[in-house]
Amino acid sequence: MSEWLEVGAHNYVLVTEGSLLNTGLIVGSERAMVIDTGCGPRQGREILEAVRKKTDLPLVVVNTHAHYDHFFGNDVFAEEGVTEFWAHEKCAAEIDQRGDLQRRHVATLEPGMSAGEGDKTGIVVPNAIVKDQPVLVDLGGLTATLFYLGRGHTNGDLLVGTPTTLYVGDLVEQGTHPSFEDSYPEEWADALRHISALRHRYEFLIPGHGKPCSDQFVKTMANTMTTAVRQARQSIRDTPNDATKAIPVLPYGPEQSRWFIKRLQENWRNPQEAP
Repeated sequence: MSEWLEVGAHNYVLVTEGSLLNTGLIVGSERAMVIDTGCGPRQGREILEAVRKKTDLPLVVVNTHAHYDHFFGNDVFAEEGVTEFWAHEKCAAEIDQRGDLQRRHVATLEPGMSAGEGDKTGIVVPNAIVKDQPVLVDLGGLTATLFYLGRGHTNGDLLVGTPTTLYVGDLVEQGTHPSFEDSYPEEWADALRHISALRHRYEFLIPGHGKPCSDQFVKTMANTMTTAVRQARQSIRDTPNDATKAIPVLPYGPEQSRWFIKRLQENWRNPQEAP
């Protein structure tokens, strides 16, 4: 577990081992907000212990999206007395309906969570819901704005903004290729351009994984994704029976490129209903 990095007044980020998740912390005068809780009880407790070294205020939790490394630690925070778990409505529905299916991803990091056995291995579904309109959460002298820019990395990515800092979850990842398994690549590129346009409001931009990012990094990520969509479209038109021939021309690794193509095809077939 690394030390807290201050990213604006009363804003912090902590990198956890394993998934290298960035957990955000916003400290008001009355409450503190924790953004993403880790892969399971072990990691969740490490995050909670680090949070308690910074503040003993009552806590609220935000899950930026419905991937295991961002919400599997919720049960630890529920034990701490947290009753307010924020997420976008589509994220909450995904956790409720298919959260258990992600346990297989943590067999090495969190064997108890993987098996659904042991203390604090339950799935805690967010109960404080954001829809398409921003929600303001008063922490006491400091307000966090929770908002949604549309489908991208998943169908329910939530962003958290303060006067100095923007936490964007896995809409932005630094130091690795994006993950496309549940993504909407064309819409994701649009969301990235929207984030770039917001950067004049914030001093710090915190990705879900990796180091704080610059405006140029986000622009480059958006442009790269748009180019990849165009390249994949052309390749799929040229070789409709073997879309994998697009893989060598795409700017991502082979595994990410396979998922990128698969998701594009699914989204084109079912633009409103793709999972």
